[in-house]
Amino acid sequence: MEKKAVHYVVVSLDRAGQRIDNFLINHLKGVPKAHIYRILRKGEVRVNKKRAKPTYRLQAGDQLRVPPVQVTVTTPMTPNQELMAFLATRILYEDNHLLIINKPSGIAVHGGSGVKWGLVDTLRCMYPALPQLELAHRLDAETSGCLVLAKKRSVLRELHALLREGEVSKIYWALTKGHWKKSECHVDASLQKNQLGGGERIVRVHAEGKPSVTIFRTLKVFAEISLMEATLLTGRTHQIRVHAQYRGHPIAGDEKYGDRDLNKEMRHIGLKRLFLHAYSIEFVLPKTGERIHVTAPLDKDLAACLKALE
Repeated sequence: MEKKAVHYVVVSLDRAGQRIDNFLINHLKGVPKAHIYRILRKGEVRVNKKRAKPTYRLQAGDQLRVPPVQVTVTTPMTPNQELMAFLATRILYEDNHLLIINKPSGIAVHGGSGVKWGLVDTLRCMYPALPQLELAHRLDAETSGCLVLAKKRSVLRELHALLREGEVSKIYWALTKGHWKKSECHVDASLQKNQLGGGERIVRVHAEGKPSVTIFRTLKVFAEISLMEATLLTGRTHQIRVHAQYRGHPIAGDEKYGDRDLNKEMRHIGLKRLFLHAYSIEFVLPKTGERIHVTAPLDKDLAACLKALE
């Protein structure tokens, strides 16, 4: 263990717009996240001599007072070479500003409790010249498909602005229970996060939640199941999964919001994961004026599932 003394940090322009909790997690490597949130809550971290909430977004020139903390000194490790080689085959698009990857199912975007290497950590090891590589948005661990990362802080700010303004088109494919009526396809239902015992996070439709809109469209109908296209007009946690459940058409393979009998039936034909795939993403990056439109092919297990249904 090593103890860091009180020190002060002046926020540079390339860190402007970053949440203070994320900044500290990166700045105080080796310090547990729970401790970082504790020193923020107690007001031990000061921004321009004032308390700051974890959600505060840093401004260029802000002066941070960082209190003494215990840092665990660890021997640097690298992720599994096979994982890095596998992810290299999943890159869909890359330029000087962006990296878009076909995220595999079963890999969390961030390392954390019980997860040694998240997707971002692994990609930073693959791109040692880009330690500032950051997610522009998130996908659940079980969800596959298009995931955008920014190589520069300025590009990240542009992408976040596009997402806030609804200027990013994100289309998902989901295999859902039953057949949808046309009247069911526009889902406008507010969502609220809840914390269950043990720290599990669950999302419910609730009048006091955040406004959430998903547009579903039927792509293909099978005997008792439908392949649907889902377009997000908002980007809430678990939005498509909860909205599909709310309409009575839960997604196949969804262990949290799904139908147990459906999941069991789908396992018999080889589906052992959530059938939710971020199929495409499209936006115009202001920095270059270029329209980026990327699609991610279905993984072999999802394609095989559809073939089996036919």
